Order: sequence, then C-alpha cells, then structure tokens
Amino acid sequence: MANTSLGSLHAMSDGNSCHQKRATCLGSQCTSKPTLFLSPKMSVFVDSCFVTTSKDPNATPRLEVIHNFGCMVDSKRKGSQSQFFSSESNVLRFTVDAFLFPQITAKRLYLHCTMTVMKSTSKQSAKSCTYNRAVGSLDGDYILGGLFQLHEKYGVTGTVTDTENRKPEVLQCHRFTFSSASYQQIQVMRFAIEEINNSTLLLPGVSLGYEIFDYCSDLLSYGAALDFLTQKGRGAIPVWNGTNYRPKVISVTGPFGSSQTISVAPLYMSEMIPMVTHGASSVQLSSKNRFPSFFRTIPSDKYQVAAIVRILRQFNWNWVAFIGGDNDYSRDALTVFQDEIRPANICLAYQDTIPQNQSLIGCLFNNIAMFNIQVIVVFANVEFVIPFIQKAIDLRVKEKIWIASETWSMNQELIKKSQIERIGTVLGITVQRHKDLRGFDEFINNTVKSRHENACTDMDLKERCGQICSDCNSTSAQTIIGEDPTYSFVIYSAVYAVAHALHNALRCGTWNCANSEIIAYPYMAPVLQCSSECKSGSRRVQTGFHTCCFECEICSDGKYINHTADPYSCIACQKDEWARNGSTSCTKRSIEYLHSDAPLAIFLMFQAISIILISMAILVLFLCKNDTPVVKSAGGRLCFFMLCCLSMSSSSIFLYIGKPTEAICTLRNSVFIVFYVACLSCLAVRSFQIVCIFKLPKAYDFWVKHGGQWITITTTTVIMLFLCILWIAIEGPRPNQLTLYSEVILDCTYGVIPIFYVIVLFAALLGIACFSFAYMGTDLPKNYNEGKSITFSLLIFFISWVISLTVHLSTKGKHTLSVNPFSVLCSLYGILFGYFFPKCYIIIITPERNTAAYFQTAIQSYTLQPR
Repeated sequence: MANTSLGSLHAMSDGNSCHQKRATCLGSQCTSKPTLFLSPKMSVFVDSCFVTTSKDPNATPRLEVIHNFGCMVDSKRKGSQSQFFSSESNVLRFTVDAFLFPQITAKRLYLHCTMTVMKSTSKQSAKSCTYNRAVGSLDGDYILGGLFQLHEKYGVTGTVTDTENRKPEVLQCHRFTFSSASYQQIQVMRFAIEEINNSTLLLPGVSLGYEIFDYCSDLLSYGAALDFLTQKGRGAIPVWNGTNYRPKVISVTGPFGSSQTISVAPLYMSEMIPMVTHGASSVQLSSKNRFPSFFRTIPSDKYQVAAIVRILRQFNWNWVAFIGGDNDYSRDALTVFQDEIRPANICLAYQDTIPQNQSLIGCLFNNIAMFNIQVIVVFANVEFVIPFIQKAIDLRVKEKIWIASETWSMNQELIKKSQIERIGTVLGITVQRHKDLRGFDEFINNTVKSRHENACTDMDLKERCGQICSDCNSTSAQTIIGEDPTYSFVIYSAVYAVAHALHNALRCGTWNCANSEIIAYPYMAPVLQCSSECKSGSRRVQTGFHTCCFECEICSDGKYINHTADPYSCIACQKDEWARNGSTSCTKRSIEYLHSDAPLAIFLMFQAISIILISMAILVLFLCKNDTPVVKSAGGRLCFFMLCCLSMSSSSIFLYIGKPTEAICTLRNSVFIVFYVACLSCLAVRSFQIVCIFKLPKAYDFWVKHGGQWITITTTTVIMLFLCILWIAIEGPRPNQLTLYSEVILDCTYGVIPIFYVIVLFAALLGIACFSFAYMGTDLPKNYNEGKSITFSLLIFFISWVISLTVHLSTKGKHTLSVNPFSVLCSLYGILFGYFFPKCYIIIITPERNTAAYFQTAIQSYTLQPR
C-alpha cells in the first residue's frame, strides 16, 4: 500500500494560458498514469483519494473524493460522471468530476490516493467498494425501500462457504453468487411501482420512487437498513423521534428470509415504519408486541407446517426426519412441527441441522440410513438446500420421500440438476397461488433493451447494472422471465398494499388527492374495514348478515362493555356498582351518610350544643329576674317551658349524625316535631293572651281563671304526640338506601306519607294561627308588642322548612342529608333570636326599661290614644 501523488492542478488567475509545465487549464481534463510493477495474478484496487493544499498527505484541511475502499463520494449525485471503467489488460482507469474546495484560496491542490494490491479472482470486479450502494433507485414524492438478496453467500459451485477455518477478510456483496431469482424479484418491485405511477386511479398526482439495496448479509446490509431511516432531506437519523420526523422511505419491502427480517426489524419497529415482506414466514413475526408495524403477504409457517402434517397423515407416514437450516425460519418451523405431530401420532425419528461444512453432510445421511427413515422433511432456505441435495445426489441416496418447504420446492436451479430424479420423490409445498403479472414480460424486455442501448450511461441504469452488480448487465430477459415466479405476485401485492394505504392516508379521490398539504408519515397504515371500530364504551350492533358490518351504540348508565370478551353486549353493573354511559368498567359506589368525624357533622353538633347552652343560660337569667315586668310580659313560667322544649328539640340534631338505624329514624323527626310544636303552641297562646289583655279583657279573665293557656298547650302537644305515635305504629320512618350514580345514600324514609302530611299540616296551621294573633297585636304598647318578634321567628320557621321540602322533592344526593338538620337549627335559632334575645337585651343592657313604672307609662300612653 502506497501514497502516490498523481499530479497537480493550478487555478488560472487571468486568461486561459498555462503557467507551468505540469499545470492544467481550468475546465480541461487532467490525466495521470502512475506505473506499478505487479507479479502475475495480482490486482490493484483504489481504496481512497483525497485532496489537500500541500504535498504532505497528512495536511489539513482535506477533501475526500473516494472512500470506503473505492466508493465514489459524489457518485450518487445527479449528473455525476465519477466512475470506474472496465479493466483493459493491466490498466485500472477511473475518472473524478471537478470538485470545489470551499473556503480555500490556494492556487495548487494535490490529489493523494491509497491503493491495495491483492490476488486476482474471477469474481472480483475492478473496484472493492464496501459502501452498500443501492442497486436500483428512482426519485418520487414518496420512496419505497427494498431489501433483496441479490448476492447469496454460497460459492460459485453452489456450496455453502466454509466459515469455520476461513481467515478474516472484508465481506463484499459482489464476491458472492449472483441470484437471478432475486434480480427478478427486484424487477417485480420496479414493475409494480412504475405501473402505479402510470395509473390515474391510484395515487393520482403523487409519484412513488424506490431505493433498492442488495441484502447479501446481515453484516454488510445494516448500512442499507440504516440508510432508510435517515431523515428525509437531512441525511441523519434523529435520536428522538419527534412528530415531525420523516424518514427517507415510507415503507420497506423485504428482506426475504425470516432471520434477516428479525435482525433488522427492530430498527423499523421503533419508528413504526411498515415492513411488508414477501418471504419472512417465521411464527415469531406474528407477535404484534415485538413487531407492531410488521406485515407480510404470505402466511406464517404455522399453515405450511399444518399442510405438511396433513400430507403425512394422508399417507400414514409416521416415521419421519426433519432437516432444517441454521436460522429462525427452520427453528421456528421445527417447534410448530413438533406441536402438530404430537396429536397426529407421528413420530419424529430424527432431526438435524444442515452443516455448513459439506464434508459433514455425509454423516447426516448415514444417520438417516441407520434409523431406516424413508420420509425426509427438508424445511430450509435454498442456500442450505442446494448443497444438501447435491450431496444426496453425489452419495446416490435413493428411494426417499422428500417433502420440500416452499422456499425451495420450485427452485429452478434444483430442478435442472443432473440426476436429481434418482434421489426419490419430491413433494413440494406452496402456500401461494401463482398469478401472472400482465405486462411484466414486456417490461423486462424493454428494461434489458434499454440497458443495452444506453450502455449504462443513464444514472438510474448505472445503479442497476454498474460495478456493484456486474452480473445484472449480462442477465438476459429470458433468464429473468424464466425464474421461479412463486414470489412475484406477493411482492407485487406488497407494493400495492403500501400504495393503497398511502392513497387513503393522503385522502386521495378518483382524480386527485384531497389536500396537497397532507404529509403521510410511515405510522399512518388506514383502517380498511366495512365498519370502523367502535369507540371505547360503545357496543356493536350488527346491520346485516356479516359480522364485519355494524353500527355503534353507546352503553347506557349502569352498564359497561368489555370489548375483549363480547363487543356486542352491554353488561349491567352489580347493585353496589355504577357506571356512566360509555363506560368500559364498573366502579364501586361510595356509602354516604353524615359521619361523626366529618366537618359538617361537627359543625351541626356544635350548633346543637350551643342552642342547649344558650337556652339554659336564658332560663337561669329569667329565673333570677322572675318578678320583673319583662319576664312576666314574656310569659313567666311559660318561658321556662319553652326554653326546655327548645333544648329537647335541639337534641334531635344528634340523631342525624352517624349511620341511620331503625331507632334513630324513628326518633329523628318525632323528637323535633313534638317539642317544637309544644314551643310553637306557647307562642300562639302568648300572642293570643296579649291581644285579649288589651282588646278583650273579660275574655282574658275567663281564659286565665280556667287555665286556658295550659289546656291549649297540653292539648296541641298531646295531639302532636298522638299523631307521631300513630305514625310510628303504622309505619314510621325506616333506614333507607338511596342508590344514585356513584353513591349509596343512607337516609330515613318518611313512613306513612298521609300521616306525615297530617303532621306537617297540623304544625303549619298552628304556625298560621300564631302568626295571625301576632299580627292582631301590632298596635299594642311597645313593651307588650310581641308581633314583630313572633313574626320573625315564624318566618324563619316557614322559609327553612319550605326550602327543606323543596330540596328533598327536587333533588337527590348526599348534600340533602344536611338539609333537615339545618332547618331544625334555623327554626330553633329563629325563636331564640326573635323572641328571647330582645328580652335578654332589656334585662342586661337597658334595665331602666325593665320597671313597673316604665311599663305603666306605656299602657297609659296606649289608652290615651284616640280610637
């Protein structure tokens, strides 16, 4: 390996004359011919060439022209003429386009090249570029990637390469065996894309392009696989796939083998780029968790193995051998095969893997003969099968039944092998139905004709039949057309599947695509169904004879749907569960009541205790001032009874706290209404007495003399007590569970409704009577005028309980639990604030108004008023 200076270029500052002997005029060609003396059977390869501004090859800056062991840097640029020429005797010729060295003002540039000298072989081309260039490309609005095994890793004689003792060397696709069958498959992809581009119905106004790489080995093909992932227009692969990430290709067709597909699939699955393969039939690839954007136009091996087992059962062949290759295609098939033969009473007498060393294949056949096996299932790729069958011919294996998997059952090379008929009977399995591609033969003839006429000067043809694929140029049209057509239609279908998906993603119609601003990304693969899948929480309603056609109906309240179990039925929730319409599951209902530790319950209990304490405080105050005019005018001993009733009535608040029981429900309303009616009757009696004192004095005397006030109070209280006992005896309030959407409310019923209404009506009439008497005394002396106080108390009573009844009748929920206790508090506070607080104010704050003289003056003023 040597660095050789090939010449120097001088940029001319003025005119067109050359200033130095070795200089070259701007715009003209520069040629140089270094001479190397080589021994026989040796060849020279250009590894790299670069340009510097100095004779020193280590100088910087530098511009690469050829790299990667002979790859032209700008060879893929449109219109580029950089290329290697065919070898002429012992001369290696190549040309490089003029290049621009940015930001360099030097007048002299130096081209340095490194070369490699090595042994010649018949299959080596004129260069050793390891850059995985595309073997076919076409520009378009959307690019489809293709991975095809154009060169296969078995030698020129069809034998598997010995990899055990091989010394390390650079793998190069063109040094493997050219596969005319794979070349035919490439042409099928090109044919399908060009047919779509010429169609006016599919993707109108949108052009498809392609970029096809030779997938000769996993090692060399990762460059091609990664090239498809590069961001369109930027030539880089982003670390994070943002929503604007648009890779070079919209989908990938291929590769053929299962192992090759499994190797590169994770690269595309991570970016949800669809892989539509025509030959990868491994059962592993059916897993959508591992391969979410993987599709194929052939069935998985599960069906192929099932067909083989049916053949074995049909002929009662139950003593068989299974021979496979060292890859996922064979290993997965063996696993399925073992599962399928167990219930079929078929014995797997022997199973083995085809060794890559041909010398070991003989031992495999010896084992088959030793076990006396006549039926051999060969489930392997063609690169394993060709040397295996050839060895069977060489060893004169006879009278065997060979069951061939679809990868080699129709292989033309095997069919043409000499004496293959002597090995026995070959039964081939194919899960494809071959269909002729109309116009494909004409397409191939035109392609070959154009290739010869243009002599590969066109850039697109150069990619297909250039130095990477030297055998393409010598492949005749008849050879391409005559190859095994098994996979032609599935490749054709793969391309059309992508095209139809793209057509729908772009919202294309008959004449054009609906919106030219729509950009299709690989993860957009549209739903092609009779009916779109129902949204979550909706069930299917079949609209015809076919289950694929249906309408969607939202599940109503209290029901849910489990799409996995039954997409057609809405399931009712349990009694203690709830679900809103459109639910996919039920939720346990919460149990609601006034918990003793809840802030609201604590507040209510605090207020109840406050009423009791305030009532007792007023009671003590009135006892101390019992002989004063204010206490006497308020009712005297009647006030003590009222205050005790208020205290007892407020105790009912505690019955609203905690989980309702039968005893609590029975006492809750009864305790309040009995003691409150007793207090209300005292107010009515007191307002009636005041009116009688000033307007009906004789009637008042009769009333007092016969104990009318206590008789009235006792009578009304007993009547209310009787009604409550009757209410409880017949059917009083009981614990009740009110079931709403998300909650179960624990409350009490109202018992017998008619009696409940009678109780409410009796309390209301008593309140109205009290209100009427209070209104009649509005013109009495100020000190005896209880009208305003009683009116205020009664208004609070009426308003609070009207609100309570309205809330109970109009709405249901946990907030209604606190309405009744709040109404009780309001009613009790109304009497305290309206009736007793003004009197306490006079006793404590203005004692001068609490004298007999003051009251006498008020009475005299009233009597002297004109009537």
